[in-house]
Amino acid sequence: MGADGADAFADKVENNKKAGVHFDPARGLVPLRVWAQEWLERRVIGESTRRNYEGFIRNHLVPRLGRKTLAGLARRDFEEFAKDVHASGAGLSVSTVNDRMVMVAAILEAAVADKRIPDNPARGVRISRAVPCAVDEDEIPTLGEVDLIAAHIAPQYRLAVYLQSGTGQRTSEVLAFSAECRRSGFVRIRWQVSAKAHRSDCRTVFVPLKHRTEGEYRDVPAAPFVEQEIDAHLSRWEPVAVTFPGQRGKRRRLETFFIPSSRGKGEMPTASTYGYHFKKACVSAALVDADGKAKYTPGSLRHFFASTALGAGIPIHEVSRWLGHKSIKTTVDIYGHLVPESWDRCRDIMQTAFAPAA
Repeated sequence: MGADGADAFADKVENNKKAGVHFDPARGLVPLRVWAQEWLERRVIGESTRRNYEGFIRNHLVPRLGRKTLAGLARRDFEEFAKDVHASGAGLSVSTVNDRMVMVAAILEAAVADKRIPDNPARGVRISRAVPCAVDEDEIPTLGEVDLIAAHIAPQYRLAVYLQSGTGQRTSEVLAFSAECRRSGFVRIRWQVSAKAHRSDCRTVFVPLKHRTEGEYRDVPAAPFVEQEIDAHLSRWEPVAVTFPGQRGKRRRLETFFIPSSRGKGEMPTASTYGYHFKKACVSAALVDADGKAKYTPGSLRHFFASTALGAGIPIHEVSRWLGHKSIKTTVDIYGHLVPESWDRCRDIMQTAFAPAA
C-alpha cells in the first residue's frame, strides 16, 4: 500500500474509532487471493455457480488483484479491474462482468462484516453497457456478396449463411437450428447454443434466447428460398438428435441441423468454428479489406437482413421483433438511419417549406 493508501486507511481507522467501530488493522493485511478462497469455501451454492465463481477468481481476480491486501484495496482498483476484464478479450459480456462484480463485492462485504476493513471498496462497481453504434453501410454485404460467401463456405454451413441473411438470426441461434424451428412460411427461434457448449463441464448445450427466459420464442417470416436451402441441406445431412436438460429440469430433445453426425473434435458447433469457416470463405471469394483480411463477419448477415427489410419499407418495430432486440431503441440506434421514408419525407418537407411554388 502506497503512502496515499496508508494515509487514507489510517484516516478510516481513526474515523471508525470516533464512530465507535473497533477493529484490528492487522486483520486487513490478508491478501485478497487468500480471503477470496476462504470466502468461496464457506459458500453454500450450486456446483455450476461454484465453477463460474472459481473460474473468475482464478483467471481474473487473482492475477490482477490477488497480491494486494484487503486493507490496501481502493475503489479505483476495482473500477479499473472491471474495465480491464471487459476489454481483455476474454469473451465476457457487460452483463457477465457486472454479475461477477456483485460476487467480488460480496467477498469484500464479508471482510467488512468480519471487521477486517472499515468499508467495501467494490460495492456498486459496474461498467456501463456500450450504446449500440449505427451500422456503417460498408459493413453490409450486397446480395451478390452473400451468394459468394455461401458458395465458398464449407458446404455444411451454406444453410447457416442463408438463415442469417434471410431470417436475421444470431450465430448462436442459427447453430441451434433444428427441425422444430421449421414452420410453414416462417421459422420459430427458441434456443441458442450455449457459449460453454464445447466444454466438458457444460450442464446444458442449449439455453434460452438472449433477453428471454425458457419457453419464450420469436417467429420470423421465411421466404421460399430459405425453405429451398433447408431442403437442400437435409438432402445431404440428416438431423442429429440431441437430448439436454432444460433450465427447469425437464429433458428436451432437438433434431439439430449443424451438429456433426460423426463425433470429431467437438460435439457442438461453436461460434469460433463457424467464424473460421466464414472468414475463410470471404478470403476465398476475394471479399477482403486493404490488409487482405475478411471484409465481413457473420454479424454482417444480420445487418443484411435488417437493411434489406427496412429498405423495402418494413416497419422498424417489426424488424426489431424479428431480430430479437430487447428494445426497439437498440434497433433504431443501429439501423434507424437506413429507413428510407424518413430521408425522402424530410427532403419533401424542406423543399415545400423553402420553395413552395416549385
